[in-house]
Amino acid sequence: MNLRANVNAYTKVRNETAVETANNHRLIELLYDGALERIAQAKGAQQQGRIDVRGIKVSHAINILMGLRDALNPAQGAELAGNLDSLYDYIQRLLLSGHKEGSIEKFDEASKLLNELASAWREIGSSVSS
Repeated sequence: MNLRANVNAYTKVRNETAVETANNHRLIELLYDGALERIAQAKGAQQQGRIDVRGIKVSHAINILMGLRDALNPAQGAELAGNLDSLYDYIQRLLLSGHKEGSIEKFDEASKLLNELASAWREIGSSVSS
C-alpha cells in the first residue's frame, strides 16, 4: 500500500469515527468544516487550473450545504430557520457562479460567510457545554 492510500484509509476511519461518536451539535460543526474544506479545495483547484477537480469540490460543498438546509428545524425557530435557509441558498448560488465564472472572489465570499456561521455555532456549543 502506498503512502496516499494509507493516508486516505486513515482519514476515512477518522471521519467515520468522528461522525459516529458526535452529538447533533458536533455533526453540524463537522458539516461546516467539511464545506469549508471543499471550498478551499475548489479554490486551490482553480488556482492550479484543474477545472474538473474544482467542479467536484464545488459539488461536494453544495451537497454539504443541502445537508445543513435539511437539518434546519422550523419548529424550533421558524424565522431563524428561514434566514439560515436563505443564507445557505445564497452560498450555494455563490459557489455555482464561482465555478461557472472561475471566480476566487466568490469562493472567498462563500468561505467568509460559512466561517462566520461556523464560529457562531461553535460559540453556541461552548456556552451550552459550559
